[in-house]
Amino acid sequence: MDVVTLGESMVTFLPGRPGRLADVPSFDRAIGGAESNVACALAAFGHTARWVSRVGADGFGDHLVERIAGYGVDVSAVRRDPDRPTGVYFRTAGDRGTGAHEVAYYRAGSAASAMSTRNVDLAAVRAARVLHLSGITAALSDTCLDLLRALTAPGPDRPLISFDVNHRPGLWRTAEGPRVLLEVARHADVVFVGEDEAEQAWGVTGGPEAIRGVLPEPGVVVVKQGERGATAFAGPGRSAGADRDRATASRPSAPPPSGPPLTAASPAAHPLTAAPPTETSSAVPPPPETSPSALPPSAPPLTAAPHAFEPALRTAVVATTGAGDAFAAGFLSATLRGLPLRTRLRHGHLFAAAALTAPGDLAPPPARDHADRLAALDAGAWGRLRLGPGWTQADRATEEANNP
Repeated sequence: MDVVTLGESMVTFLPGRPGRLADVPSFDRAIGGAESNVACALAAFGHTARWVSRVGADGFGDHLVERIAGYGVDVSAVRRDPDRPTGVYFRTAGDRGTGAHEVAYYRAGSAASAMSTRNVDLAAVRAARVLHLSGITAALSDTCLDLLRALTAPGPDRPLISFDVNHRPGLWRTAEGPRVLLEVARHADVVFVGEDEAEQAWGVTGGPEAIRGVLPEPGVVVVKQGERGATAFAGPGRSAGADRDRATASRPSAPPPSGPPLTAASPAAHPLTAAPPTETSSAVPPPPETSPSALPPSAPPLTAAPHAFEPALRTAVVATTGAGDAFAAGFLSATLRGLPLRTRLRHGHLFAAAALTAPGDLAPPPARDHADRLAALDAGAWGRLRLGPGWTQADRATEEANNP
């Protein structure tokens, strides 16, 4: 597999009209889950993807497995739990950023919350070029956290680890959530984190450079900056990446047909942890002030490494749910294809724009040649793009863009 994802997916109930949950008379059924969203977007874009999880032996579990498989995702390692239900949740039509937004989760004691190293097919999880995980799984239960720790530990069969922090304070049963998320992130190879959630979870202020300061170990750190755009740092990394490469250096491997090999004898040579010097961007400001309490006392000083900033696209937003997952999928897709750092960010923005201009958690990404054309635009044309609902179905880039 190009990518394997592991995590809980739930049946989502979307309101038939705006209003409080107490007032909405009917809901439309959909599916949602951070990790399965990534798998579905990658499979729709032509990559091989597998989703690993547990669902109940119920109709909602049937629906999840069938819908996710319908995107072309391998679901052969999804296990059914006869004693625990499939999680469901209801939400209002408003964006999460508004005070009126409501979400009602019914996931306590769900089948996915019982995932552990004993009931998950670890071989199926690790049989990938990239394993994508998120902080949501760490919050579900102690056994789920133990599973994430086992998967991110150095070892000869460890794939490249992609980790989306996904800080959800309401899911954590203790105040240890931020510390745990930082621990797991520092053992990953590629980390996605929002500027706002880094401040909320770790008290880090001062922008992308400050966030990179508390995450020196991962080879790639992507800082999502909302409507402004995203900054990516690439470098050799330390700790997890180095341990992984030492462990795999002696194992022969053939490059998968869909992209360059993702293993190397040294972290500096790794496509995920290095970028061409020409990709360095002057758009990232100098290192800003950082909250001293947010920096781990053991964090070593950073050395200069390639980095890039790309502004977000202007879109007619229909719903924000799932945009972060789509961004991760676009960035990982471009990474699997060995594209430059700046182009990876642009593919992330394009996938996110597809999600932003569609209702629900999932939206079809643009066709590959379409995405490549848009990602290759010069800075001026990129900044003039205006994307609205249905733009991913356009045959030509000029048809969905209103360029003044």
